[in-house]
Amino acid sequence: MATKTITITLDAYKKLRAKKASNESFTDIILKLTGKKNTLDYIRSLKTSTELADNIEKAMQETRKAKLRKVDL
Repeated sequence: MATKTITITLDAYKKLRAKKASNESFTDIILKLTGKKNTLDYIRSLKTSTELADNIEKAMQETRKAKLRKVDL
């Protein structure tokens, strides 16, 4: 596997390190954060947001059930 060295600020490093689990590499966390996921999958990947993810999922389900209606202005 090829590698590439990048330079990031100390603040960026600290934020990445805070998101990284002990069994993850920095490559793993960067790929997780930049991968193509839907919003709900991203929120579920956060450590402390399961309640938020559940609420968003419920809101999305209700939105899908809602029917559009014509309104005359």
